[in-house]
Amino acid sequence: MPRGQKSTLRAREKCQRTWGQIQGHQGAQMTATQKKKVSFSSPLILEATIQKKSAGRSGSVLKKPQRALSTTTSVDAYHKKSYKGANSKIEKKQSCSQGLSSTVRSRTDPLTIKTNMLVQFLMEMYKMKKPIMKADMLKIVQKRHENHFPEILKKASFNMEVVFGVDLKKVDSTKDSYVLVSKMDLPNNGTVTRGRGFPKTGLLLNLLGVIFMKGNCATEEKIWEFLNKMRIYDGKKHFIFGEPRKLITQDLVKLKYLEYRQVPNSDPARYEFLWGPRAHAETSKMKVLEFWAKVNQTVPSAFQFWYEEALRDEEERVQAAATFNDGSSAMGRKCSKVKASSSSHA
Repeated sequence: MPRGQKSTLRAREKCQRTWGQIQGHQGAQMTATQKKKVSFSSPLILEATIQKKSAGRSGSVLKKPQRALSTTTSVDAYHKKSYKGANSKIEKKQSCSQGLSSTVRSRTDPLTIKTNMLVQFLMEMYKMKKPIMKADMLKIVQKRHENHFPEILKKASFNMEVVFGVDLKKVDSTKDSYVLVSKMDLPNNGTVTRGRGFPKTGLLLNLLGVIFMKGNCATEEKIWEFLNKMRIYDGKKHFIFGEPRKLITQDLVKLKYLEYRQVPNSDPARYEFLWGPRAHAETSKMKVLEFWAKVNQTVPSAFQFWYEEALRDEEERVQAAATFNDGSSAMGRKCSKVKASSSSHA
């Protein structure tokens, strides 16, 4: 067997031994409440199991997950009138979402199983920084499910995007090769710290979304309330994101993706989170809102209040860029005149 095929096979066997099922729930439980709140499914909705198998059973499929992560996050309504448009769209989608939910719940569904297997394979290729070939993905799907490959690939790429914050992009149509690209420039291929971990970009986008929707400043209590609903707890190591407190109050702060500061005049001391300078540089309110909207199977404008704020932010960014470019052009012309003057005197 050629070396490349052996490497791919080893990666596939390894991820099958360490991973059970990774399953994107696709925002099936987003509903509008009657208590002046709007419930949004968190973009990071995952059911996953880590299982150690013996070599003799490495090819078996896990049917009963032992550890799951799922969440539905409720965000307070700042402006009651702003949600009328969002509520109507959310309610229209609820019946569709319920049907989707029942489909996802069937862990023995062949297409769901193949989707999970493909996610495992994609994650291994991403961590090894290797190109992803369609031929290798078809081997994962197997011949009898080949007709469903487009659907399986679509679901797998969606799960990769909302859980890990990476996009699957085709780089060579002639060779049918793909590459996974992180939505942000977190170090070590998104894992933040060196080692074998998993990309933290999906979690970061969640946090940025909460901060944005809480008025661009979220108290630590609200952040942990959000994370707890995702079954991520303070002081408890998470099987994907590691030690969460260190990640959000130290690692992402040092990297300047988050700002973590004491609430002014708080006694006893309380803390809050804001976007850091790198978050402002690498993404925008509109991109974060698009991320949330996509997972919730709607459009950014469904979140009317935040959509309007995101539009204003986009306009300000365009104006700032235009001002910078004008300034740079003026400086360039001034330098050219000085050089021309110096040359004539010489």
